[in-house]
Amino acid sequence: MSMTIPLLSYLVSSVCCIMALRGLSGPNTAKGGMYFGIAGMALAIVTTLTLPAVASYGTIILGIVIGGAIGGGIAKKIEMTALPQLVAAFHSLVGLAAVLIAAAAFSSPESYGIGETGDIHVGSLIEMSLGVAIGAITFTGSIIAFGKLQGLISGKPVVFKGQHPVNAALGVLLLVLIITLCATQVAAAFWAIIAVALLLGVLMIIPIGGADMPVIVSMLNSYSGWAAAGIGFTLQNTLLIVVGALVGASGAILSYIMCKGMNRSFFNVILGGFGGETAGAAVVGDNDKQAKIGSAEDAAFILKNASSVIIVPGYGMAVAQAQHALREMADVLKKEGVKVRYAIHPVAGRMPGHMNVLLAEANVPYEDVQELEEINRDFSQTDVAFVIGANDITNPAAKKDPKSPIYGMPILDVEAAGTVLFVKRSLGSGYAGVDNELFFYDNTMMLLGDAKKMCEGIIKALEH
Repeated sequence: MSMTIPLLSYLVSSVCCIMALRGLSGPNTAKGGMYFGIAGMALAIVTTLTLPAVASYGTIILGIVIGGAIGGGIAKKIEMTALPQLVAAFHSLVGLAAVLIAAAAFSSPESYGIGETGDIHVGSLIEMSLGVAIGAITFTGSIIAFGKLQGLISGKPVVFKGQHPVNAALGVLLLVLIITLCATQVAAAFWAIIAVALLLGVLMIIPIGGADMPVIVSMLNSYSGWAAAGIGFTLQNTLLIVVGALVGASGAILSYIMCKGMNRSFFNVILGGFGGETAGAAVVGDNDKQAKIGSAEDAAFILKNASSVIIVPGYGMAVAQAQHALREMADVLKKEGVKVRYAIHPVAGRMPGHMNVLLAEANVPYEDVQELEEINRDFSQTDVAFVIGANDITNPAAKKDPKSPIYGMPILDVEAAGTVLFVKRSLGSGYAGVDNELFFYDNTMMLLGDAKKMCEGIIKALEH
């Protein structure tokens, strides 16, 4: 009976985690999902601390206090625009934890009940080696992703001759080392697995460009879950196995959804290395066309006389923190009788759901926010498409230019609207490094400048 209550608690905690994922699947239920997740994790921690195997609380409590203080401080200071790199950084910590736990278990198997030094159970060795390999790949891969998103490393793909054969060879070597470890239990094989996996994590992520970063973030999320599940077997912790599997599976599904939204296979994303970030020099349109440059007053006149407006947010809106001003502008238009909706592309921003979170923060009604599949056909019956800080997800090259690195990616058909108002800092290329000919279309007016200031200027013009 001594383990009955902890097992029941773990079961309740697992159900809470499942309910959290269910809640996070939609904006209306996301807050409830967060509460389920918090409750599930709190119950898991308390239950674990009451297990008979826990002999000393001093170090554990110290770790909770230090970790909680750091996490709380980051949560208060972090900007919404920095969430993608924050997620990547936290994924690296999960991977590192998996590596450290596996190293501790291999060094002192008696403490974990998996055998003795030099005579570890084969099943435990398999679980341990897989967990440490995935954890090491997650650690270095997430560090590289963080560097790219933070701007510490260039977002441009880093490729070299023979890159794919090298990665394949490292993968085979990793498998050979795992088999060797299970057969011989030689410590050198264990540490070699970690070294090769760390290197493979770097080489897998450096060829990934900026346009594919949302997929990589969700992929690393999946990796971190599988690493946790593998270590859960080593620790013989049922909850860690269940939660790790949930995170791994949900991350994999999300990666698939993101790839589908980009009309690319998962292997193309990993192996393709497209989407580099460039300096964004001014582009030149066909036949030396000049972009039509407008002002906030021009935009206000067009918007006020429209009957329907679709707003397309992008990363530029996030950088300028323009979501609140944008919502205020939309409210003014609604009072004038204008129908206003928001169109969200699945890879807008730098992580899945980035734009949805920002709009929710600004209290944009959920019913006004629609996904690409729901709203794309409506652009042809829309008076104005108001693009704010988005670029690649509206670029016609994705449909027209087979040589373009974003060719085949579904885009929002904003060019079909009567007028396109395009808020952007300059005529430079987007995060994928691809020039956008939409800037020079006859029905496009460029509103160059800071997105937040532009929205505030439009609001003033509308009110006067």
